[in-house]
Amino acid sequence: MDLFEVSAKFKINGRAVSITPYGEGHINETYLLVTDKGFKYILQKINHRLFKDVEKLMRNIELVTAHVAEKVRQKGGDVSREVLTIVRTDEDKTYYGDDETGYFRVYIYIYNATAHQVVKKSEHFYQSAYAFGTFQNQLADFDARRLHEIIPNFHNTVVRFENFKRAVEADRMGRLRLVRREVDFVLEREGYCGRIVKLLECGQMPLKVTHNDTKLNNVMIDDATDKAVAVIDLDTVMPGSSCYDFGDSIRFGCNPAAEDEVDLSKVNFRLDLFKAYTEGYLAALKNISETEKEYLPFSAILMTYECGMRFLTDYLEGDTYFRIKRQNHNLDRARTQFKLVSDMEKALGQMNEIVYSFK
Repeated sequence: MDLFEVSAKFKINGRAVSITPYGEGHINETYLLVTDKGFKYILQKINHRLFKDVEKLMRNIELVTAHVAEKVRQKGGDVSREVLTIVRTDEDKTYYGDDETGYFRVYIYIYNATAHQVVKKSEHFYQSAYAFGTFQNQLADFDARRLHEIIPNFHNTVVRFENFKRAVEADRMGRLRLVRREVDFVLEREGYCGRIVKLLECGQMPLKVTHNDTKLNNVMIDDATDKAVAVIDLDTVMPGSSCYDFGDSIRFGCNPAAEDEVDLSKVNFRLDLFKAYTEGYLAALKNISETEKEYLPFSAILMTYECGMRFLTDYLEGDTYFRIKRQNHNLDRARTQFKLVSDMEKALGQMNEIVYSFK
């Protein structure tokens, strides 16, 4: 279906006159929609191959955004800027479409703010940490069990490892011979996989609402003040461990190079950025347990290892999950993650010291 026809199904202010590709996301197709009245919106075509139950996906987002919006209102904040706002359809649904035409949703555009792809200012990284810590606080009294597990075992590294082993054994694209060193890197660290999973299972790690994609580019930063405005991209909001959120932020943000950098000499773990993020996260987060705090440094290694393993699995399986823009794109992504894992392993002692330097 034509995107302009799709836009007409939503309660937007005016008629769409421009719909252009927007952002750099791997999963969904995102567009900037501008109306004849000058209003802007974000139109997305949801990746139905990945998010198979769009009803449950959007129900999660609806529940979480409503809860956060109420917290913003209680503090006298600006709901239109400080939380994603779903634009409903003419039939008062949170999305439009079906299996044949595809599934679409619309959000209100957040003005005068940017989602940065790489850390150019340590203040931005601090602000992203404060934003995700605040997000945790806003949802501290929300029962995580109300949310659907949109992607089962999303951060279950044990399951991810089993998927990886199957991809290695199948070698259906004949690529295994090209990545023996990377495969060995993953296999040698199997012991990492079950640590947080087991703590969640036995109740030692508290179950919380987690974002599960806590990259810098999922926080809108105000263009004028450099302060965090809102957390965005809530597709993977699910029950989980706050360590997953912290670790994924460090994975993405403490590397000054791009996530798919080919020149690994440019890929390095920045301890100063780790300190900046940790300070912001712990400054905002009011309900962290001792177990969570203890595992924050390790979680950075775990999430980076898991992400690299996922990129490598997708490469072995023929690039069916992550969108690629060039040959060996997923392999390049995997190699950057493994370089970061090696750097983090060497810095783990210093990371622990930093975490416990903040009260």
